[in-house]
Parts: sequence; C-alpha cells; structure tokens
Amino acid sequence: MGVPQELSDTMIKTPLDARGSHETVASRNAAASPAAQNEAYAADSLLPTPTSSGQARILGDFPTFVAALDYAAEGRSGFNIYSGRGQLLEQLGYARLREEAMETAHRLLGTGLVRGDRVAIIAESDGDFARVFFGCQYAGLIPAPLPLPVAFGGREAYVATLRGMISSAGARAVFVPDIIAGWTSEITEGLDLAYAGNATGLQDVTPTTAALPEIGPDDLSYLQFSSGSTRFPVGVAVTQRAGMANARAIARYGLRVRDDGDRCVSWLPLYHDMGLVGFFLTPLTCQLSVDLLPTREFARRPQVWLDLISRNRGTIAYSPSFGYELCARRPIPGPLDLSCWRIAGIGGDMIRHHILEAFSERFASSGFPASAFVASYGMAEATLAISFAPLDTGIETDTIDLRHLEMHGVARPCDDPSNALRTFILCGRVLPEHEIEVRDSRGRVQPDRHVGTIYVRGPSLMQGYFQAERETRAVLDDHGWLNTGDLGYMLNGQVVVSGRAKDLIIVNGRNIWPQDLEWSAETEIVSLRSRDVAVFSVDEEGSERIVALVQCRATLAAERERLRDEAASLFRRQHGVEVSVILVPPHTLPQTSSGKLTRARAKAMLLAGQFPEVASSAA
Repeated sequence: MGVPQELSDTMIKTPLDARGSHETVASRNAAASPAAQNEAYAADSLLPTPTSSGQARILGDFPTFVAALDYAAEGRSGFNIYSGRGQLLEQLGYARLREEAMETAHRLLGTGLVRGDRVAIIAESDGDFARVFFGCQYAGLIPAPLPLPVAFGGREAYVATLRGMISSAGARAVFVPDIIAGWTSEITEGLDLAYAGNATGLQDVTPTTAALPEIGPDDLSYLQFSSGSTRFPVGVAVTQRAGMANARAIARYGLRVRDDGDRCVSWLPLYHDMGLVGFFLTPLTCQLSVDLLPTREFARRPQVWLDLISRNRGTIAYSPSFGYELCARRPIPGPLDLSCWRIAGIGGDMIRHHILEAFSERFASSGFPASAFVASYGMAEATLAISFAPLDTGIETDTIDLRHLEMHGVARPCDDPSNALRTFILCGRVLPEHEIEVRDSRGRVQPDRHVGTIYVRGPSLMQGYFQAERETRAVLDDHGWLNTGDLGYMLNGQVVVSGRAKDLIIVNGRNIWPQDLEWSAETEIVSLRSRDVAVFSVDEEGSERIVALVQCRATLAAERERLRDEAASLFRRQHGVEVSVILVPPHTLPQTSSGKLTRARAKAMLLAGQFPEVASSAA
C-alpha cells in the first residue's frame, strides 16, 4: 500500500563501514573503565553499542521494567537503530535512553495526561518509540503499541482499524511516526486527546516539575493488541509483574542468556509480542545490546538481517517461517559468517520444517549451524513465551498418519510414504513456574498424542483483555487457566501445536487442518509461494464447502485455468476432498500485523465480495 519511502539515506551523516565495524567494536570493548567507555560511546553515535555491557549480568530479576532500565543504564549496552540498508542511524545506549525517557515522562505529564492514561504509539522501530514507551513507564502511563500500515488492505482500512484500537484503549494521546505523519489528522480526527503528533512535538510541551510516580509490580505496564486474525483486536493488559516474569523465564530457561557474548538482531515489529517482548523488553532486562532493523523494509532486503548478524556477531535472532524462506530465496549478500548465531528462533506461526531445512542447506557454507534452530510456542495473552525447545539440538519433528489424526484425533507415528503423512514440530517444555495441559471437549486432560485444546497457567498470563470482561471470562477461568484456542498434543513432555481450533474444518467426520491443504499447494505447485493460499470452509444450506483462495500471478487465461485445475486436482488426490478454487490477485490475501495469514478475514472478504475477480471455479 502507499507507505512513504524510508527516511532518505542523505539524512545519515556517514555510513557505518560494514566490514570494519566488528573489529572497531571489539577494540572499544577493551577500554579502561565502564564510565569512560560509556562516555566514549555516547560521543560517537556512528558506532553501535558494544556487546559487553561491562556490568554484572542480571537475568530479568527486577520488580518492574523501570527498575530494569535503571540498572541497564549503568552499563554500556543499548539499542542500535539501522536503516533497511543496514546503515547505523542512531545509537541509543541504555544510559541515554533512561535520561531521555525520564525527560519524556515529564513532558508527557505536562500535556495534561495523568497516571493510568493510555498512550497509543504507532510503532516504528526507532529511538522515538523507545523514548516514548519508556517515558510512559516512568510516568505511570500505559503505552499501547500499534501497527504500521504493512499488513492491511489499504489506507482507509488501516486508518479505520487503527482508530478502533485507539478507541478500544481509551487512549488520551497518539504518537504518529514521521513516515506516516501526513495521516495524523485522519487517524486522530474527532478523538478526545491531550496530545497527537510525533515525538519531536513534545519538545514544545512544558514539562511538569512534579516528581515522577513510584511504579510497582502490580501496575499495568502496557497494552499488547492481539494480531486481529479472528476479530477486532483487543488489548491484552500486561502488568509489570507478568511482563517481568516472562522476560525472566525467557532469559534464564528459554534462551539461557550467557554472562557475556550474547547480542540480539531483530527486524520483528515492536507492535507485536515477539518483537516487543522478545527483542525490546527482554534484552533490556538482561543488559543485552540489540540491533534493530525496520520491519517494513525486511521483505525488500531480508539479506540485511543476515549481514547484520554476521557483521556485529549477533547470537540471538528470531523469525516466523516466512522470514527464513525469504532469506533462502534471495542471493547471498557477499561473504557471511553466521557461525556466531547460536539461537535461530522460530515462532509466531505454524512452523514449516521444509523451509528451515532449505535455509540450513543454503547457509551451511556461511557457517550457519542447523543445531541453532529453536522452536518455541507463545502468545500475547501469556506476555509472549509459553515453551521452548531444548537448545543446541535443532528442530525435532514428529511425522504422523494424517488420516488417522483426522478421523480419530490421535497423532499416530508413521513413516510409510504410501500413507498421507504430516510432520509436526516439537515446541519444547513449558517454562518453569508455568503449567500446560491438553484437554478434550469435556475438560479431561489427554494422554500423549491425543489432540485437544491447549490450556496454560502461570505468572506470565495477562491480567485480562483491557476493559473487556466478557472476552476475558471466555478464555480465563477462576483457577487461572487460559484457553489458548490452539489445538495440539503432548509428546514426552513437549507440546506440539497442530492448529487453531477456529480454523478446523469438519467434513464427513474428518477434522481437516486448512494448513495441510495450503502447504500441499504451496509445496507442489511451482508458481506458488508461502502465504499464497488460504483455505477455509463456508456454510451452504447446512453443509460445509471447502474454499481455497489462491493468489495468481499468471496473466494468460490458459495459465490461470491450468493453475486452478492443478490445485483442485492436488487437493482431491492428496487429501481426498473437493475444494472450490478461487483465484485472486497477488498481495490481496490479508495478513495480521505480525505477517500471519488470517483465514477469518479472508473468508469475510470473500463473502463481502471484496476480492477483485481474476477467475473462479465451483469445483
């Protein structure tokens, strides 16, 4: 959609030398004292913060994120903001972030905001987001990170969704990044706001002289909006205590952050839980440096992510499956050394093992260790992480008889190629102090390999959906158990996620997972790519009809007809089901703010006649 171009490279004073930066950082790490190094780094904004913080490592053992930043500010690490081309735009050490966040807090309160007010921040991956987010933390305000327009159907739809989020949060201030500054009036028109504009505009606000409030563990830290895959997004209310509990568990048990040598590199959006908690809050609570790339540039230049890992010796980086696929499909950006990458995390969507295998093969010559892959499972309602696979073992899979699963709900192991097979990824054990159960429709805990609904409980769970008691009661019971809405099974203490309950298609007693059909088409049909197919069912006079929306790039009628017939034949041959294949133009299948395909929205768009016609079939 019509997002403005990235900030001009002419705004960058001098590009960071891509080949020499690691050597320079290493030499700077050897400076005499932490205080002297901190001052030196602050004086030279063209060098990223060092990997070593120069202080005793504390792994998230703080009462609040404010306390975590107070401690991190005593060291040398921090955030490093890069352009989509991999040039360093801003070095924001935690010491400077703390100082500027506290100044921002005084100015926020100077606008007339009071403790407990919500502040919507359209989240660009830049220093302004960090300053405003932590300014809110110090001021006792509740930030609500909101998405940039990268996953919506157009400007009008984006603005409408955004205004709904702002209203749902009851926000009294809205921060709009410069890249969409021209949309500010549309976004904020008619809203009762104490402030609307960019972060720079706060400089015109007279700061309050009152002391900043004391922040406690039971105060709300932020609102995390759901990705909006099934309904209008609702704000997940995360307390300081819950957020810190998850960050601590991730650092200690999931990632096993090292005393020295770990560094994070991320392109993940800061309005999504994986980006916000995984690569913004958790690293800060562990005093780790983070190299941040703009999310909106990743699809255009995914190789920059790998180059930055290689250049700055990053050790921890995460992506959904499609990120690894994009990297594997593009040319390798010159010499890479990925041997430093010890945790190549995978999460955020159903994990496709063949994509990870292709990535491993492609970058083996660059030193990438396949053992670095780490599967995990989580959701915003649990702050972020629920489980982690063991480190240093790579991806562990479980191949099962798909027809037996569909008919009996049991994941029976099978390696007979004459059978229809499905390979799942084991997503690890639940984090310490947390619990996980797989239950049937009557609430009974299921034995290994029996599919049911996944429930979790623990200190990381949300307080509830913000000002949405009915929605909260629908998923959180009186005993603290969260119904995740996911289906899966347990295997030797590890959880295996098989799909979303809402997506399940039931035909003639068979439980059909739509991603099985989607993955078959995207794997077997050469012209298709990941996220090119959306499968769901529609009710027609009491019976279900399976529909597949397929993004078509062919321009000739004969080629379109061939694609439609090939897909319908594939579904019939491999899955034994009749599917109505409808071709839609490229880039029209809707995605959530985190880049996941949203079948529910695709279905709603189809029923509303919102897809431009390419070709259709009533197979």
